[in-house]
Amino acid sequence: MEAVLDKVNGPEDLKRLSTDELTSLCEELRSLIVKTVSRTGGHLAANLGVVELTVALLKVFDPPADRIVWDVGHQAYAYKILTGRKARFHSLRQLGGISGFLKRSESEFDVFGAGHSGTALSAALGMAVARDRRQGREHVVAVIGDAGAGCGISLEALNNLAGTAERLIVVLNDNEMSIAENVGTLSRYLGSLLANPRYNRWKHSVESAARRLRMNWLRRIYFRVEEAVKGLFLESVIFEEFGLRYIGPIDGHSVPALVDALSIARDYVRPIILHVSTRKGKGYRYAEALPEKWHGTSAFDIESGEAVKPCAAATYSDVFGRVLATLAARDRRIVAITAAMPAGTGLSGFAQRFPDRFFDVGICEEHGVVFAAGLAAEGLTPVFAVYSTFSQRAVDCIIHDVCLQNLPVVICLDRAGVVGEDGPTHHGVFDIALLRTVPRLTIMQPADEAELARMLAGAVRLGRPAVIRYPRGAGPGVPVPDEPEPLMPGRAEVRRPGRSVQIWALGDLVPVAEEAAASLAAQGLEAGVVNARFVRPLDEDLLVRQMSEARVFVTLENGTATGGFGSAVTEFLSDRSYSGRIVRVGWPDQFVPQGAPAALMERFGLTAARVVTRVREALGEGGRAP
Repeated sequence: MEAVLDKVNGPEDLKRLSTDELTSLCEELRSLIVKTVSRTGGHLAANLGVVELTVALLKVFDPPADRIVWDVGHQAYAYKILTGRKARFHSLRQLGGISGFLKRSESEFDVFGAGHSGTALSAALGMAVARDRRQGREHVVAVIGDAGAGCGISLEALNNLAGTAERLIVVLNDNEMSIAENVGTLSRYLGSLLANPRYNRWKHSVESAARRLRMNWLRRIYFRVEEAVKGLFLESVIFEEFGLRYIGPIDGHSVPALVDALSIARDYVRPIILHVSTRKGKGYRYAEALPEKWHGTSAFDIESGEAVKPCAAATYSDVFGRVLATLAARDRRIVAITAAMPAGTGLSGFAQRFPDRFFDVGICEEHGVVFAAGLAAEGLTPVFAVYSTFSQRAVDCIIHDVCLQNLPVVICLDRAGVVGEDGPTHHGVFDIALLRTVPRLTIMQPADEAELARMLAGAVRLGRPAVIRYPRGAGPGVPVPDEPEPLMPGRAEVRRPGRSVQIWALGDLVPVAEEAAASLAAQGLEAGVVNARFVRPLDEDLLVRQMSEARVFVTLENGTATGGFGSAVTEFLSDRSYSGRIVRVGWPDQFVPQGAPAALMERFGLTAARVVTRVREALGEGGRAP
C-alpha cells in the first residue's frame, strides 16, 4: 500500500487528502523526522509537537502566496518536508544540505528566516502592514511558541499591534515548554487558560457536535457567542487587551479541530490569535518523557534512545556549572542567571543546590543582563550564563547598564565560536568584535578546563565587568583543581618559545597553534606559541618583548577575524610601529554555513597546515627565517 507521504510533494497535494489520510500523513511525518534526526541530530521534540498544526496550516492556507512566519524555526521540519524539500530532507543540517531553521535563500516558502526566538510576530505584523498598503489580499500567519510570547520583542510587537494592521493571524503553540520548563507570569497565565475545566468541557461539547453533525452554522454561532461565554469561565484574556481576538484553547493534535479554527481565523476581518495546546515530543516516547533533553539531540539509536556517540568527557558547560557551585558554597553573594537554558548552560545542578540563588529569566536576554546589573548594584555577584549567539541581543545592555556603571557582572558566553550543524543563526563568532572595544570590560577565553576554573574564580573577585567565552563540547581533559587559583587579567602563557615567528592563539585554537609550530619546527623553523588567555586586556608587556625579534605575528581565534582578537593585536603592534608581518586567522567576513566544525575549519583555513602555509608566505624568501 502506497504511503500517503509518497503522494505529497507540495501543499497542493495535501489539500486533496481525506481526514483519514491526513491522520496517516501525520504519523508518517513523525516517523520520517525521527528517522532523519536519529542520523543527523537536530531539534526533535518541538518538531514532533507541531506535525498536526503544520498539516492543518497547509490544508487551510496557500503559501507562499499566504505568508506563514515561524518563530525560532526549530518547529519547521514537517513544513520543510511538505513544501518541496522531502527529497532533500536526508541532508538536514549537513554541510551543503538544508538548514535546520527557516532560511529565505533555501525556499520561497521560507518567507522569513529565524533561529532566535521572538521575531515572528514583529515580522508578520510588518508583512501585514505592507500588504495593507498595497491593498493585497493574502493572509499572514505568525506561529509563535508560548515561551516566545513572553520574549521582549514579542511583547513590543503586541504593544504595536492594535490599529496597525487590518488582518493578522497569530497561532500560539502552547506546549508548556520552551527548552526547559517555562517560567514567568505569562506562562502561568496561559496554563490557567488551558486548565479551566468548565470552559473546556463546554467548548469541547459544542465543537464535537458541530463536527459530528457537519453543522457549519453551529460553528459560526459558536464563534459569535464564544467571547461572551468565555467571560463566564475565564478572567479577561490579555491578548484581547492588545487588540487580538482570542480563540482557544484548541487541541493541537486534532487536525479537524485545527482546520476548523484556522478556517474561522482565515475569514475573520481583525487580528486574531488561536491558542493551540500541543505536546512537545509527541509520537516518540523518549521525547515525550524528557522533552528538555530531546529539544536538541545528537545522532541516536531509535529503539534505545541512546546517543550513537555518547560524550563521556565533561563539557565546558559542565565544568562551568560545577565550579560555580563550588565557588557559591564559599561566597553567598554569588547568584546564577540563565535565559531559559539551565541544562544547556550547565546550571541545573546549581539550581538544585541553591534554588534561592538561581534565576531563570526566560527568553529575555536583555532583561537578564539588566537584572544582573541591578543585583550587582546591591552588592551581589551575578553570573549570567548565556549562549554567545543569544547574547547578541543584549549588547546595548552590557554597554549601558553594566560597563558604563562599572558593575561586577560576570557574563559567561557558552557555545562561543562555531557550533556546527545549527549553522549561522547559532554560531557564536561575533562576541569578541561586538564587545572588545567596550571600556572597563575584561574579556577572556580558557584553553582548557582548569583555566576556565581559574578564570571564573578570578572573575567573581574582580569587582568589575567580565566576560568569559568558551566553546561547545568537551575540552582537552585537563583536571580541574579543587581550589582554583584566580587568574589575574592580562597574563598570557608562553607555551613554546620562539623568535622570528610568534603564534598567539585564543582558547580552543591553542592546539592548532601548537600543531603548526611543531610542523614548522620539523621544517627547521622555530615558532613560539602563546596562549593569549585575554582579549582585553592584552598581555602588552609580552607583546613588546617579542616585537624586537619577531618577523611575523600570527593570531588564531574561533571568532570572526574582522574586528576580533587578531584585530586587537594588530592595533597594538601597529600603534607601536611594528614593521613585521601580521597574519590574522579566524572566520571570514561572511556568515559561516552549517556543517561539522572540523569540515568548516578545513574549508575556511583554520588548520595547522594552512597556518604553516601562511607563515611561510609572510616570511617570503622561500619561507626561511634569518
